[in-house]
Amino acid sequence: MSQELLINVTPRETRVALVDNGSLQEVFIERARRRGLVGNVYLGEVSRVLPGMQAAFVDIGLARTAFLHASDITAAEGVFDSAPLRPVPIQQLVKEQQRILVQVIKDPIGSKGARLTTQLSIPSRHLVLLANNPVVGISGRLEDSLERDRLREFAEQQLVQQGSHGVIVRTAAEGVAEADLKRDWSFLQRIWEAINQRAGAAQPGTMVHEDLPLLLRILRDLPAEQIEHVRIDSMENYARADAFCQAFLPETKASLVYYPGERPLFDLYGVEDEIQRALQRRVALKSGGHLVIDQTEAMTTVDVNTGGYVGHRNLEETIFKTNLEAAQAITRQLRLRNLGGIIIIDFIDMEEADHQRQVLRALEKGLQRDHARTGISGVSALGLVEITRKRTRESLQHLLCDPCTICGGRGYLKSPETIVYEIAREILREVRQFDVERLLVLAAQEVVDLAMDEESDSFAELEQFIGRPVKFQAEPLYTPEQFDVVLM
Repeated sequence: MSQELLINVTPRETRVALVDNGSLQEVFIERARRRGLVGNVYLGEVSRVLPGMQAAFVDIGLARTAFLHASDITAAEGVFDSAPLRPVPIQQLVKEQQRILVQVIKDPIGSKGARLTTQLSIPSRHLVLLANNPVVGISGRLEDSLERDRLREFAEQQLVQQGSHGVIVRTAAEGVAEADLKRDWSFLQRIWEAINQRAGAAQPGTMVHEDLPLLLRILRDLPAEQIEHVRIDSMENYARADAFCQAFLPETKASLVYYPGERPLFDLYGVEDEIQRALQRRVALKSGGHLVIDQTEAMTTVDVNTGGYVGHRNLEETIFKTNLEAAQAITRQLRLRNLGGIIIIDFIDMEEADHQRQVLRALEKGLQRDHARTGISGVSALGLVEITRKRTRESLQHLLCDPCTICGGRGYLKSPETIVYEIAREILREVRQFDVERLLVLAAQEVVDLAMDEESDSFAELEQFIGRPVKFQAEPLYTPEQFDVVLM
């Protein structure tokens, strides 16, 4: 497996592309005006407690108050419920105007504010410090039982020595010397001490810890052994990454490469074209079939179609081959577009149970490479497959695009014929309410053309019926759905 990280840096934007054997797998974008908030720690103030929702709204200094659910609150000492399955009421955990140290676990998305937790975690390359939560966790991707035991023993020793914080051992810790792990742990403890000091002197609504910028965060979080080269097209940022790796990620330093070429880095690897395709609804499959991907407020739907693929044997084989290819393409699209929440996949109906199992296995195999937490259901009675994928940041479409100002994000416009009939109804409505001599209709050119041509007889009858002349005038700045009936 040959993976490369391509990092394109401009003064206002950093873009990172993960390329696997020449195929774009993931895109990360961070803009100076809209940096992601996940991982940042704030001293907040509870502005409102909602017992009915078991949640609170917290002011952390952003435009919108952030959301804190009871399940994301570390219960204060002595506050517990004797029934282990019954959650502690939110009003026993926080009070209005209470100062509280919180961390962002989900960026603001659409009209929703950021999602918060009081269960603070500070990551490094190999470990994650769990503030005031003395537990030990080992990455599930570490499969060697002896290595898991070694790392667990190290983690438990650290808890015995200091006791108040917990630790998660990340996948990157596999094979790392104990001295390096101790250095990591000491670094995390210093960060936590700095957070506490800043929080003690801060006012509510103040950020007391900011996660690393995208350039360094991506180097910290992606497994070094899977990345062959990290190509950076900015000398200044290459030097910054080199110094960071020298201090914290020596195993990654050798893979850093400065790209000085005149041709843009993303153009050289075809990334720009892939990003443009990732913004389209339709995804072509090599066989001739295609996917149609639609994002809505509640969920994302993926429809699988055979398209021009007719197979070589029979219909069932055609359907199976298309679904199998679609399963592989869908897992890539989820990562590339960063689609989260509920994803419903409408595969083409398969009669054979073995074909259904193979398609699900292909889907599961593709999802194993996903860094986000995912879950998958079986094929429902309606032939649908449901996937859940943890959403922590906006999708590629929401990040790069705004809703259409003409259609309002619907994706459709009313036809000129529909607008013409609406104009006729509006004329009747106005004439019945006001005493006018004549009417002037302002509308888009295609609407006026239809009214004066194919619908001219209808408007002649309308003029005769209301006893007043109606004149049309094309307005070049009007949208296709926009019109005005002016009374004169």
